[in-house]
Amino acid sequence: MIRGSARTIVIVDRTPKRAKAVATDLRYGAPLGPKSTIVDGDYEELADAQLVMIAAGINEKAGGATDRNDPQGRLRLLDKNAEIYHEIVPRIVHAAPSAVILVVTDPPDPLADIARASVSHDRVLSTGTFLDTLRFRVHLAAHFGIDANQVEAQVVGEHGISQVFLWSTARIAGVPVGELVGLRDRVPHSLRRQIEADVRYANISIIEGNDASQFGIGIVASRIAEIVLRDERAVIPIGSYNDKFRVTLSFPSVVGREGVLRIFEPEMSVEEQRALELGAANLRRSLGRR
Repeated sequence: MIRGSARTIVIVDRTPKRAKAVATDLRYGAPLGPKSTIVDGDYEELADAQLVMIAAGINEKAGGATDRNDPQGRLRLLDKNAEIYHEIVPRIVHAAPSAVILVVTDPPDPLADIARASVSHDRVLSTGTFLDTLRFRVHLAAHFGIDANQVEAQVVGEHGISQVFLWSTARIAGVPVGELVGLRDRVPHSLRRQIEADVRYANISIIEGNDASQFGIGIVASRIAEIVLRDERAVIPIGSYNDKFRVTLSFPSVVGREGVLRIFEPEMSVEEQRALELGAANLRRSLGRR
């Protein structure tokens, strides 16, 4: 609403009274932003939607996914949230068959695969590693004392424990990060370890102080909405089904009104490629695939 990402926003909740209250609260602030209409409704009110963002489900704190030593990470939430998706996605598709579906609920990548099984198209996205990439850039910028907008760095793969940091192509003003720290071909292990931990467990750090990680992902989701609704053809790291890996994971992709239009597989080191393959295998296992 604040960014003017959409002209009309419909809020659907399993508790209609809550949806009405949220929509009413937002409407009181709407005059201070770009023109928009915010309403509550049931699934039938989604009939003309071009994009449906799904944020339903239990979060990390409620689902017990806040242990940094848990190898499952967000995947611990999959079984419970899959049950919810099996219930609501068919209703969404019936009401809005032409909409792009954006999965925001954790873990978004396997849930996007579950949602994709209920639709007859490939316009299913997960928020993927877009937020992780921004976190990576923010921490690199803080280390070097610069604006994060000047950092070129990406996280690919899973939005979760197995996410892959592309250190080999991380640059600032076109200069590889390794050269900036005085090493030509590599980044010090201590720097990698610290930044990767800060990014990989950022959600847990936030939850420990504020119960839920919500503002960053909200901003990311609104930006994805703009890219889809305006058919921007922007290139962002976002999750979509990948035939090569047989699962939904994130690569830099061209995104527009029909969802992901093209996927780019960036240059990776042997170590990064291997980590990506292991992460994809882990996602397939979580879905019962081999």
